[in-house]
Amino acid sequence: MNDVVSRKPGLTGQIKDRLIQQALERKLKQVEGSTLPAAAHSPKPQSAIPEQHYRFSMHPGYQQLRIINDGAARLGVSSPFFKLHDGTAGAATKIAGKRYINYASYNYLDMSGDAEVAQAAKDAIDRYGTSVSASRLVSGERPIHRELEQELAQLYQVDDAITFVSGHAANVSTIGHLFGPRDLVLHDELIHNSVLQGIQLSGARRLPFAHNDWEAVDVILSQQRRNFERVLIVVEGIYSMDGDYPDLPQFVDVKRRHHAFLMVDEAHSLGVMGKRGYGIREHFGLAGKDVDIWMGTLSKSLAGCGGYIAGETALVEHLKFLAPGFLYSVGMPPSVAASALAALRKMKREPERVGLLQARGLYFLEQAKAAGIDTGTSKGLAVIPAIAGSSLKAAKASAELFRHGINVQPILYPAVPEKAARLRFFVSCQHTESEIARTVELLTTVL
Repeated sequence: MNDVVSRKPGLTGQIKDRLIQQALERKLKQVEGSTLPAAAHSPKPQSAIPEQHYRFSMHPGYQQLRIINDGAARLGVSSPFFKLHDGTAGAATKIAGKRYINYASYNYLDMSGDAEVAQAAKDAIDRYGTSVSASRLVSGERPIHRELEQELAQLYQVDDAITFVSGHAANVSTIGHLFGPRDLVLHDELIHNSVLQGIQLSGARRLPFAHNDWEAVDVILSQQRRNFERVLIVVEGIYSMDGDYPDLPQFVDVKRRHHAFLMVDEAHSLGVMGKRGYGIREHFGLAGKDVDIWMGTLSKSLAGCGGYIAGETALVEHLKFLAPGFLYSVGMPPSVAASALAALRKMKREPERVGLLQARGLYFLEQAKAAGIDTGTSKGLAVIPAIAGSSLKAAKASAELFRHGINVQPILYPAVPEKAARLRFFVSCQHTESEIARTVELLTTVL
């Protein structure tokens, strides 16, 4: 454009500026119709722009947070969040120097803080440093990464696996990259936020189905399958808010009949379900290839941080070379990969940890039900909710239990519906029956 203007002899700088402005305005008008909101067509004077459009303190989300926090303070309920732990948090923890029975940790198998697991992390730091300092594709690969991924693939009896530095990012990047506007993603109505974010990024059509209702998926696909190219069904191994799980063989049957992909998020079921802790696949006796995409996290039973995807070679290679969350992200720190690998191998060698965890979870569920506590649909596999019925009641109950030496977090609206506000208990293999009995006794009182 500037070259065209400069070839016209005798034009003053003012005329040049005017021609450039007119050309820019024409370009802008071509874009405005499809990409800019209606308000942008008639610019407002600076003084007319509302403060909430340029001040974070006026952002509607922050204002809502302030209303909730201020209301809780007026009712004498202190914030239960961001407590400072003095050391390793497992079945027990220290907060401000005081010991608490702890139900706010995903340390299901007591691997975080285990001497062998910690030593593996220390050895990796000594050998590789604290960071790989780049994307693994470019210059960040270390042998420990491949060892962990191969061990995960063997666990699932599939071709390969890929690890991400974040479990949330693993879901977002995988779904966001593999699916697009011509595809359909069906997900359980209680699915994790990371799956929803991935679907939004993909641009695919999103349809939730009633919790654990494989028959609803069958009906939807009978009517809609031919309207889409690829179809993905997403469920979780154990649902972290409710502590229940899907009838996975039925979902496998549905996906096969309708030529769809099936993805299982095992964040809370690896190390928890199955005789050896191999997850929902072992629980139901399924083959690894019965599910197209196995996803899980390293931050719970495996005492690390990050996420993984396991499946066939084509899936893993595709993600390794093209998924933005892997391609453009720094590789996992060697110490994290080493600690997760050590925890995974120790879980395989010591299945008694899994058996003890399952026994303690079932004991908690039975005691709570006998005491008349509403535990929803929990199966007693490490995650047991105590439904309070309101956010205020749940917050007060959490504060009262904390006063008696029990640390458990409330789950409040909007994370769950207001009537489903709850306390959420995560059980560890290190909790004792006497600790659980005391907890349930106090819980009955405060609720």
